[in-house]
Amino acid sequence: MKTRILAAIILLPLLLIVVLALPKFITAILFGLMCALAAYELLVPTGYVKHPRLVAYAGLSAFLVALWSYFGANYAAGVLWTLLFVAVLFAEMMGSQGKLTFDKMGTILIAGLLIPFLLSSLVRIHTLETGRHLILIPFVIAFLSDTFAYFTGIYFGKHKLAPKISPKKTVEGMIGGIAGAVVGMVLYGTVLQFAFGFTVHYGFALIYGAVGSLGGVFGDLCFSVIKRQTGIKDYGNLIPGHGGILDRFDSMMIVGPLVEVLMILIPVAVK
Repeated sequence: MKTRILAAIILLPLLLIVVLALPKFITAILFGLMCALAAYELLVPTGYVKHPRLVAYAGLSAFLVALWSYFGANYAAGVLWTLLFVAVLFAEMMGSQGKLTFDKMGTILIAGLLIPFLLSSLVRIHTLETGRHLILIPFVIAFLSDTFAYFTGIYFGKHKLAPKISPKKTVEGMIGGIAGAVVGMVLYGTVLQFAFGFTVHYGFALIYGAVGSLGGVFGDLCFSVIKRQTGIKDYGNLIPGHGGILDRFDSMMIVGPLVEVLMILIPVAVK
């Protein structure tokens, strides 16, 4: 636990610098590298795909999806890149003489397109006019939900949520996580209103916290079940006490896109 807390204390200021202080293009590049590493973690440590060229395809695609998000997420460009990526993989499959199977190709598509598309929702939020203020919303939801769920589960957890997938998760922990995310969103809404002059809809803030927290639990379980099926403990060891990118940002795969959609449907803070 000490290693986990110490790593969080060190990484939090770094995260704030990345999303609040660096030029947005540099932040997009860093998120792109994170997406590429996430693609690698899904393919290699799990044992799904280890061929260097195929892993490189997925990593390059993941990086470019983040940049595509930065440059406006143009629909035509996205379709064109998807067609090109799929064509290259089918060409590899036909030339591999059966070594590249369809299920492996599907995993590469998830690693190279789906995961970076979900994760780069952070890039799309960040590039908004008020993105430097709004980008912290998914982090507030995900991190406070995880933290409150962790400690609530330790001290009050009795009923297992999904024992065969994530044995340490409890129903009580999930409820604590929702409460933490809701409180966090209300507090952050207060900061946006009184420190930065936003008009904040606190009813929407409650929805963001509750829906985002539940989405985070689902995202965590999605990537936990992959670990159980492949027999690995963590996707990597990049972050001491936390694991790899997919271990730390698994919930963000759902929280980020959910917040992105909610910002369109029910904006919580506007100038």
